[in-house]
Amino acid sequence: MAVIHRATLRPNKLELLAAWLPGRPWFAGPAGEPARVAAYRFDDPAGAVGIETLLVRAGDGPVHQVPLTYRDAPLAGAEDWLVGTCEHSVLGARWVYDGTGDPVYAEALAAAVLGGTGQAEEFTQVDDRLERRAPSMAIASTAAGHQAVPAIGAVTRVAGDDPVVIVTDTVELTVARRPGAAMSGVVLTGTWPGQDTPVPLACATVRR
Repeated sequence: MAVIHRATLRPNKLELLAAWLPGRPWFAGPAGEPARVAAYRFDDPAGAVGIETLLVRAGDGPVHQVPLTYRDAPLAGAEDWLVGTCEHSVLGARWVYDGTGDPVYAEALAAAVLGGTGQAEEFTQVDDRLERRAPSMAIASTAAGHQAVPAIGAVTRVAGDDPVVIVTDTVELTVARRPGAAMSGVVLTGTWPGQDTPVPLACATVRR
């Protein structure tokens, strides 16, 4: 379950991405603040890290998939994946990372692809109650039933631009920066308004 606070972020997510995306070799589109297309979230079982994947588009460029993790302290050794920092009016200072370098994202993605756990239910905090928020897109796994997902541990290597490959001791994950290209293995697909045909978002294989 993801609880969304009615809060102010300074700078906000799209402002952070406007500064960060142009420096990525896989980014295609004009400079400036991108537009949000859709998003989906995963749960961190420990409840410590926010995990959100944004689909964004700059101008008339392609849709880009940007996994983000939100932390209340810096992630040791992850300086290369830092998107930026912001101030959350409820939670305080937040460190925002490209999720492909965060082991908590790798664990959640593996569970969604291999275990079919799906996306987190989203709730908005309204005074002293929670109100369910409808998802802006749908995701699904091609996994045959709910498979056992091996413990992920540390991310040992991150390689490539688009797609990007996340290697752990037990699982290899592939994430499309620009969704749509064919993928092998067990695949996570997505649909969103204007994209009714499922397209590959990520895939996973268990390392032997």
